[in-house]
Amino acid sequence: MFDHLSDRLAETFKRLKGHGKLTEQNIADAMREVRLALLEADVNYKVVKDFISQVKKRAVGQEVMRSITPAQMVIKIVHDELCTLMGKEGEPLVLTGKSPLVYMMVGLQGAGKTTTSAKLALNLKKRGKKPFLVPADVQRPAAIEQLKRLGKQVDVPVFDTDPGQDPVDICIASLADAARAECDVLILDTAGRLHVDEALMAQLKAIKERLHPQEALLVADSMTGQDAVNVAQSFHQSLGLTGVVLTKVEGDARGGAAISIRAVVDVPIKFLGVGEKLDALEVFHPDRLANRILGMGDVLSLVEKASEAIDQEKAEALAKKMAKNQFTLEDFRDQLRQIRKMGSLDSILKMLPGAGKLKNMKNMAPDEKEIKRIEAIIGSMTVAERQNHNIINASRRKRIAKGSGTTVTDVNRLLKNFRQSQKMMKQMARMGPKKGLGKMLSMRGF
Repeated sequence: MFDHLSDRLAETFKRLKGHGKLTEQNIADAMREVRLALLEADVNYKVVKDFISQVKKRAVGQEVMRSITPAQMVIKIVHDELCTLMGKEGEPLVLTGKSPLVYMMVGLQGAGKTTTSAKLALNLKKRGKKPFLVPADVQRPAAIEQLKRLGKQVDVPVFDTDPGQDPVDICIASLADAARAECDVLILDTAGRLHVDEALMAQLKAIKERLHPQEALLVADSMTGQDAVNVAQSFHQSLGLTGVVLTKVEGDARGGAAISIRAVVDVPIKFLGVGEKLDALEVFHPDRLANRILGMGDVLSLVEKASEAIDQEKAEALAKKMAKNQFTLEDFRDQLRQIRKMGSLDSILKMLPGAGKLKNMKNMAPDEKEIKRIEAIIGSMTVAERQNHNIINASRRKRIAKGSGTTVTDVNRLLKNFRQSQKMMKQMARMGPKKGLGKMLSMRGF
């Protein structure tokens, strides 16, 4: 989402580094570029004005003029002010209170409210909670069926909503069902409209007054830019929002909503929807997002994704195999599957510090189709072939290619790359973890 903004800021800071000493003039020039970059990213005009004023005030002070590396200090100031703008620290969901905790999901049609409700249920389930989903959008029977289907996918009970019932009555009745199911969180997927209207707000107010939710979360489409901020203002004025979930962050939105919404509406962003899969919901951390915007990576989020996706025992067993040069094609396939659980390879690369400086970063991540092709080739092999690739002769290669719907050339390429990987792992094992990792990164151009 922030690719264009990141590129513009990187160019601006690069020019600053060319100056041996910072002056008010070159700081003013840099801030002009930062201002344009933020406006192009669809950040609210008043927010940009205040942001630039605050950065200038700090940048022309003694802390920069006496700095050994003044350009880096300016980057730090921009980073700090971005964090302040987006809320300094992330505000977590309220997880304490009378059971069941009630989370009310609100928003306009098309923002991804129903899917986000299921994503939130899965997120809470991973935290040890027992969520209960409630389809309360009776104007769209398809939304009721959709939530039931999603509930099955995440293995979470869903209230059997009758489309003929009043939404307030549905929400009240769901409390008893949640108690019988021994669930401690109630997630209400309320109705939406194509635009904000009085009838919608009256219905939502009635639900809130009767159920007293711990959280009233607005699900907003980040692709709509400043419109998402305007929608948040309208809902907040009527309902008193406790948080925002920005969806479709993985798309080509310019990012203005994420940067502006806290400053304009004074409501924290609590989650980011980063993909279509039901586990693609990230807790919002202002400092981590500021790191991504400024090309510093997001190692903490990467570690969290890895800890969820990668089995620790399997990883340790694999490390021993690598050290003994016993890494097989079966191990290779298992690793590919675990890495894919972390999300797209492109999104993983963006979390690495300095990755944004690599002009060919997009070309570094293998195509998803290529990953599937590799899995198909390995899946077409016998157990013996996966355990010992050296027995794969010409006739076996033809059979594997035919069984996987690929060509012999594809099979040969995989085997060649696998042998090279084995050699590299063997060298890394001999050099030790630190030197080995350094060699691997140097080979990748870092």
